[in-house]
Amino acid sequence: MNQLSNIFVNDEPLSPPIYAKFCEDFLNRFKGLMFNRDIPMDYGIILAQKKESRLNSSIHMLGVFMDLGIIWINSMMIVVDTTIAKPWRPFYISSRPALYTLEVNPARITEFQVDDKVSFNAIN
Repeated sequence: MNQLSNIFVNDEPLSPPIYAKFCEDFLNRFKGLMFNRDIPMDYGIILAQKKESRLNSSIHMLGVFMDLGIIWINSMMIVVDTTIAKPWRPFYISSRPALYTLEVNPARITEFQVDDKVSFNAIN
């Protein structure tokens, strides 16, 4: 989890912004936000897969002590599904294939609608 990105929706920055860390390797994707007790309003993580998939972009909430806003995004950078994930649930899966799973504070989920265009702008 090295790269930090600012999230844009429909080419507009969010206010307040969400800064998300990119997780591309298996261990960082698996760990996600496990063992955290809260998530700041301006923070998130991006779980990046190698190819679009419903199964591979699914998440677990085992070891997660808080609700999370989950936004699934396909390879065209379009939101394909959203949900509020509850702690300690074994499995959440998108209704359509996704390449990215964005995890944010659940209060921020209303800023993302199915068919919105999302972009991740790397922060140097």
